[in-house]
Order: sequence, then C-alpha cells, then structure tokens
Amino acid sequence: MKKILFLILIASTSFLFSQSKKIKYEAEYQEANEDKFPGATLLIGNVKMTHDGIVLKSEQALFYKEKNFFKAIGNVIIKQGDSITQTSDYTDYDANSKQALSWGNVVLKDDTMTLKSDTLQFDRLNQKLYYRSYATIKDQTNTLKSKNGNYYLEDKKFTATTRVTVVNPEHHLESNHLDYYTNSGLTYLYGPSTITNSSNNNRIYCERGFYNTKTAVSHFVKNAKLYLKERTVEGDSLFYDKRKGFASATNNIKVIDTVKNFITKGNYAEIFELKDSLFIIKKAVAISIIDKDSMFIHGDTLLVTGKPKERIVRTYHNVKIFKSDLQGKCDSIHTNQKTGLTKMFTNPVIWSEKNQITGDTIHLKSKVDTQKLDSLKVINNSFIISKDSISNTDFNQIKGRNIFGKFKNNKLNLLLVKGNAESVYFNRNEQTQVLETITKEISSNIEFTLKDGLIQTIKYLKESDGKTYPPSQLPDDVKELEGFIWRESEQPKKMEDIFIKSELSIVKKERSKTTDKLDIKKEKIKKAPKPSTNLSIKK
Repeated sequence: MKKILFLILIASTSFLFSQSKKIKYEAEYQEANEDKFPGATLLIGNVKMTHDGIVLKSEQALFYKEKNFFKAIGNVIIKQGDSITQTSDYTDYDANSKQALSWGNVVLKDDTMTLKSDTLQFDRLNQKLYYRSYATIKDQTNTLKSKNGNYYLEDKKFTATTRVTVVNPEHHLESNHLDYYTNSGLTYLYGPSTITNSSNNNRIYCERGFYNTKTAVSHFVKNAKLYLKERTVEGDSLFYDKRKGFASATNNIKVIDTVKNFITKGNYAEIFELKDSLFIIKKAVAISIIDKDSMFIHGDTLLVTGKPKERIVRTYHNVKIFKSDLQGKCDSIHTNQKTGLTKMFTNPVIWSEKNQITGDTIHLKSKVDTQKLDSLKVINNSFIISKDSISNTDFNQIKGRNIFGKFKNNKLNLLLVKGNAESVYFNRNEQTQVLETITKEISSNIEFTLKDGLIQTIKYLKESDGKTYPPSQLPDDVKELEGFIWRESEQPKKMEDIFIKSELSIVKKERSKTTDKLDIKKEKIKKAPKPSTNLSIKK
C-alpha cells in the first residue's frame, strides 16, 4: 500500500512540475485557424509570454500548445531577471528544452556588455549564448568580433573562435581562438595570436598565453615573439608590461637588434624598453655578424644599454670570445658600438691565427661601417707568443710595455712594440724547414710585419742589442722570456667551448667556498662562550 502511495506521489509531483513548465501568454487578439496555422494559436497586439523566469514581448506570435513552443514575430523583447535584455526581429522559443533562437538585428545586453549579431541561440538550461555567423561584443574596455562564439552568462566569459579581433584605443588583437572575460578584461589565447600596439605598432605574437586588456600586462608560453621598434624578442616564456615598457623572457631567448645586426641569447632576460637596456644571464651570449662570419661573446652576465646606434655592450665574468679567425678570454668586456672599440679587462688573452696576445688590458678597434677588425692595442705587460711551425716546444715571442697592431681583412698585418721591447725568434731554413738559429733582440721599439700569422720582417726602430744562438747552444733563460705563459688549453677551439668554464675558475670558486666556511667557523669560535675556570670536582 505504501509503495502505491509513493508512486502516486511521484506521478503527482511530475505532473505539477510539467504543468509549471507550460507557457503562459496574453495578447489583445487571439485566433485559432487550423487551415492557416495548424496546431497554433495566432496572437496579435501587445503579446506577452512568460515561462520559468523569462518574459517575452512581441507584436505577433504563434503559440503551439501541444509542443509548448512559441514563435514571436516583430519587435521581440526578451528579459531574464534584472540583468539580461534581448531584442530581435524574430524568436523561436522551445519551453521544453528552454532553447531560444533569435534572428534579425539581435541585440543582447547584460550588466557588463552588449552583443550584436544576425542570429543568436540562447540555451537557458546552461545559461549559454552562441552564434555561428559573426557577432560584435562591446564592454567598457573593448570591442570583440568573431565568426563563432559562446558566451557563458554566469562566468561573463566569451569563447570566441575564427577571425577573432579585440580592439580598444591602445591595441588591436587578432586570434583564431580565445577566452575573454567581460567583467575583468582578461583574455586567454589558445591559437596563433597577434597583439599590435596602436601608438607605436609594436607587436606580440604567440600561440598560447594570457593578456589583460585593461592593464596591458601579458604572459605568453608558446612560440612567443615581441616585436619592438629596434628589437625582436623570442623565448619559451615571455612576460610584457606594455605601459611600463618592461619585458622578461625565460629559456631559449633570442633578442635580435634589427638596427645593428646584433643578436643576444640566453635563458633569462629583462628588457627595459623606455631606458633602452637589456639584461641577460644564464648561458648569455652576444653574436655579431661580421662579413658572413659571426663573433660570439659569452659571459655570466650581459648588459646592453643605449640608443640603437650608440649601444654599449658589457659582459661580465668568465668571458670567452669565439670567431673563426679570432678567439679570446678575460673577466669582463666593454664594447662601444658607436666607436667600434672593445676593451678587455683582467688577465685578457686573444688568439689571432697562430698568435697568442696577452697584457693587462687589450683594446680591439673595429670599423663601424663594416664591423671588420681595424686595430689592436695591448696596454702594459704586452706579450705575443706563437708556436713554432714545426716544434711543439719552441715558441716565437715578442714582449714590451705596449703593443699596437693593425688588421688587414681581419688578420694581423702589422705589430709595433713600444717600450722595453724584447723578442725571441726561431729561424728555420725556408726550403728544408730545419731549425738553424735562435735570435734574441732587445730594443726600445720593434716593428713586425705578418702574413698568415707568421712574422715576415722585423725592423728595429732604435738601436738594438741582440744575439743569435745555434740550437745546440741556446741557454734555458733565453728560450723563454720572463713572464712566458702558454695558454692554449684555455682557447675555445669551437663555438660550443665558450660555455665551458675553466678548471681554474671552478677551483677558485671551491676554494672561496671553503675559505668562507672556515671564516664562519672562526667567527663562531670567537663568539662562543669561554669555558669556566671555576670547576668543582665531586668526590
């Protein structure tokens, strides 16, 4: 008996629920004509329909009672609650599925935006609007247009696809797939997308990312590229604050200077657009294209500042240089692109063809127009060493206070040693290449001409004091000049070698860490309380 009553109760509830879903309507004139309108009632004049929280008004309508279907015609107005109002020329409303299809000058408004389209579907069950033949959405900040789209009323979110644009006075965004929130202005990009700055035509391209249309702050995580006036920035991840002119990039970064044909790479970078500066670390490298050849300069930190034609490039710590015909190493480098002057500091060394050049400071001068090497200046404790063409233990050497050099076609062509000049040269027979003599010369100034890295002529500009030895009588103290250090093991032989830190620097760091630990222990010992001298022994 209880089971029957329970089934009757369910059936009654279901009946009442289905009755509550029935359309209610009113109109000035009603007509039922089966010939003209089979299964429908014609409603004319101030037609009003209500159903489950929705109110629809129109000039005319056809109501299909059995189908619970309403077809509104002329000046259709739909209201849902206090926030949603829609107008159109026509609307079909299915009360059973709560689906409304409107067409002809459709305009929908809620508290954050206005949507205009020719055709709009309203899914009341899921509180979703969707269109498939273009729509325009305007809110306080932006105007969005797309061919296809869904609007989720509860989340205030548009999912727009196919020929999407988002425009405001500051930018123009194009995409094939994005989510846009009308209450916050946040945009999430899921396909190839381009954002163009309206004021200066700077552009951003990405295939996945986030963009705040109100603050102009963006973050991109797939194939991101930032096109600034004089630079292009690429990276796996790219953050950009347009109003502050600040960008940061992470992993596989490439910054291309479009004015100077200059590229910087690394795994973390910061760009200050308004200050014309670039900071890059983590495998940082600067690349200059010189006559179809590239010069690579690597260091722990790379800093580029200044206007395009006046850039200063600073590279700090563990610096290495690689070019097919020139390599180098030092602690820091300062390059002025306006003057073409590069200065190397702290134990610098360069290898030019077969020559190793060292000194307290080394200056390299390039021609600004061609970027080809023009001249060389080695300041204080200057030393040039070249390995003998046959023997691995014999070295031609030039030493002096300062050395000045000239390049021809990027190769050393002339050297002038000024002040306390000394040289050791191994003389071989031109035909047999047999070592015949070794000559040591001392003079105030010596001039050398070179070809293919080898000394061709020697000119003593002031009185010289020299001596020539046969190989069997060469004293040990003559074979190597004071201060001789052959540093071939430090030379980067290929581009990849510039990222290898020398064992010496690693040892120094380890020693520094050990020293720091010892200093800390010593400090702790100093601060530790002294043991008491008043000790009593219990018997």
